[in-house]
Amino acid sequence: MASAQYESAEADFEQVMNRFNAIGASVAVVKEGKIIYTHSFGLKDLENKTPLTDQDIFRIASISKSFSATSIMQLIEAGKLSLDDDFGDLVGFKIRNPKFPDQKITLKMALSHTSSLNDSQGYLNLDLINPDKNPDYAKCYNDYAPGKGYQYCNLNFNLIGTIIEKKSGERFDQYVKNHILQPLGLYGGYCVDSLDSNRFVKLYEYHTDIKSFTPSPTAYAPRRAEIKDYVMGYSTPIFSPTGGMKISATDLAKYMMMHMNYGTVNGVKIISKKHSKLMQTKITEEEEYGLALRQAGNLIPGVKLIGHTGSAYGLYSTMFFNPKQKFGFVIITNGINATYTGDFPDFSRAAINNLYRHFIQ
Repeated sequence: MASAQYESAEADFEQVMNRFNAIGASVAVVKEGKIIYTHSFGLKDLENKTPLTDQDIFRIASISKSFSATSIMQLIEAGKLSLDDDFGDLVGFKIRNPKFPDQKITLKMALSHTSSLNDSQGYLNLDLINPDKNPDYAKCYNDYAPGKGYQYCNLNFNLIGTIIEKKSGERFDQYVKNHILQPLGLYGGYCVDSLDSNRFVKLYEYHTDIKSFTPSPTAYAPRRAEIKDYVMGYSTPIFSPTGGMKISATDLAKYMMMHMNYGTVNGVKIISKKHSKLMQTKITEEEEYGLALRQAGNLIPGVKLIGHTGSAYGLYSTMFFNPKQKFGFVIITNGINATYTGDFPDFSRAAINNLYRHFIQ
């Protein structure tokens, strides 16, 4: 691609950044199955005016769920699990909607947010939903039967993390590192202390009332005291299987290419084609949600995409790809003045359309 084209794309992207007061953004574009463009705009640290680079890593929020689901697919292929298994049997305490006590909640329902669980009581530890630990555990369930409705729920995935530990015998963060990140040659992880803190991108929340940003240091809290008393198969939410992956936009794009190629990239097979396709197949019609990956037909008009978004601590992350045409995008920003149209932040929508227009169309 000619440098004039790059300059034009970057000038347009800067305009998108300005429109949403973005502090920084890292992007990666994949075309014909290869990364053809990476770039970082703006700042990694607002106070020190440190520029953002492609080597810097972000906590990516809910895109992390696909790493947990990919791990589950590996354990299914190893014969250690089935999607139809009883979720409570796998977790180790009773998980039944008290309004439908005879109806099994399956692992597949949890992966697709159709379990009838909710986050109304929080999701940062398992005591909330454990009937032996919380007399109000019933509030963690919705009024509809398991499998009969969709509600996005972080608790589903923090519970899924415990199952990965129980079935693999490896601590959650280590499992993902050993079975996904290292085989793909990626730098990242869920454990803060196993990563170079100099590479962490500072995250900022925007406050509309005062029209300014404040930093969110808890995004990278190391939680050393909790890890010291770690209980395998129960303390797992400390690492946040639902949102705690830290990785660069470029390495996230390499991971995305594995899903784009249905489980295998550069000769490295992570999961089978069958299970990769299953993750990408929508289970609920309105939300088009599969197993920690969703379909999106309206993010780029007339283009069918598969992927996930994330938002937490002021960060907004976007990973979407087209497996047939072999293109995709990763866009991560560490702070914007966020407005929404439908499911997606307007910044993410504008940014992905800008990259599509310049690099794919």
